[in-house]
Amino acid sequence: MNQNYLIPANSKKSMMILGFFTPIDLIIFGIGCTITLTLLFIFNNKVEIGSLLLILSPALLSAFLVLPVPNYHNVLQLLTNIILFFIKRKRFYWKGWCIRDGK
Repeated sequence: MNQNYLIPANSKKSMMILGFFTPIDLIIFGIGCTITLTLLFIFNNKVEIGSLLLILSPALLSAFLVLPVPNYHNVLQLLTNIILFFIKRKRFYWKGWCIRDGK
C-alpha cells in the first residue's frame, strides 16, 4: 500500500448547512437581518448616510461574524478560539492516538 493514507480534509464540512454554517450562525445572521429590516421600516424617511450606516450595522456585524475564513468555519469561531486561548489554562496534557499514548 506504499504507506499512503486517505484522510478526509474537511469531514466536518458535510455536517454544516450549505457546507459553511452551523445553526447558531444562521440564527445570529437571521437576528441581525431582522433587526435591520425592523429599523429600516421604522426609519424609512431618514436617508442620511450616517443614520443609514447605523441602521445597517446589525446586518453588517452579523454577516461579518458568520463570514467564512480559512482554517476556521467563520470569524465567530476564530474570535471564540482566540478568547479561550487567553483565558484558559496554558498547560496542555498529551492524550493522543498513537500506540504508546504518551507513556
